Amino acid sequence: MDIVTTQHIESSPEVAGGKPRITGHRTTVQNVVIWHERMGLSADEIASQHGLSLADVYAALAYYYDHRQAIDEAILTDESYVAELRSRTKSKLSGKLGG
Repeated sequence: MDIVTTQHIESSPEVAGGKPRITGHRTTVQNVVIWHERMGLSADEIASQHGLSLADVYAALAYYYDHRQAIDEAILTDESYVAELRSRTKSKLSGKLGG
């Protein structure tokens, strides 16, 4: 994968699995999208809670809208992977409770 850099968004294979992220941070565009679109956080809330500038947050959202299909697919893939891991891994607590 090539290294991609804009003023606010960069991607390199050795950081965050190559996912597009906010320059100088490990915060991925995908994280910002989940916080904003799925959790309903405002850009201001995201920026203040994660030490980002508003420009960073809006750049991540703009990047998302320019690459929506690929990022939505990555989110679904990650969700599917987590669900698969959960189904294969027995909870230590449920074992203690007899479940």
